[in-house]
Amino acid sequence: MSVRIVIADDHAAIRLGLRAMLENAGFEVVGEASDGDGAVALVGERAPDVVLMDIRMPGRDGISATRQIVAEATAEVLVLTTFDLDEFVFEAMRAGAAGFLLKTVEPDDLVAAIRHVAAGDGVLAPQVTRRLLAAFAGGDTVGAEWAATPNGDAPEQTRRMDAVDAAQLRQLTARERDVLATLGRGLSNQQVAAELYISEATAKTHVSRVLRKLDCTSRMQAAIIARESGLA
Repeated sequence: MSVRIVIADDHAAIRLGLRAMLENAGFEVVGEASDGDGAVALVGERAPDVVLMDIRMPGRDGISATRQIVAEATAEVLVLTTFDLDEFVFEAMRAGAAGFLLKTVEPDDLVAAIRHVAAGDGVLAPQVTRRLLAAFAGGDTVGAEWAATPNGDAPEQTRRMDAVDAAQLRQLTARERDVLATLGRGLSNQQVAAELYISEATAKTHVSRVLRKLDCTSRMQAAIIARESGLA
């Protein structure tokens, strides 16, 4: 089945270029939005598999829109932006984005990233991977204010990644801890299955259970926890 995509970007030329490239790669672009509210509305109307989400847009920004889409479990969000500032990376991960890429990404790499995200895997731009993991694994709070929404509220699904709950880790079975360790190394479901000698379907089930038990909204958050807890 073709992956269904919504593109959210305030520049019409960028949306046009992305649509042409994605449709040429065999994806189905089911809608375009110029701001966060439009993206949320389109997700509800068109039921895409993946949203390509810009961050800086007029009106509602991409972080706030991502937070709502993830909370409602209506689609996976892949942030595609010009900015690799740490603030944007951390906020996107806390909002539950499944991935973070820069607009300088090569077309083939973007296509592969979309397929990974649609399959339930996470992706992160190489330019920011080391900074992100180093900041969280090193216990850097990187500003408590970044864990809040723009209006100052701290929604239930937002969690401080620098304070892993040991009780939650104890809820994991031995196999689930193994799976968490592989997530900390950035493995896909297929790679997890190969390493642990289980089927890909079983790997996907284990990953889902790990995310639920740790109150994570994305594999990226689980990967950070694995690093913080010394499992990866």
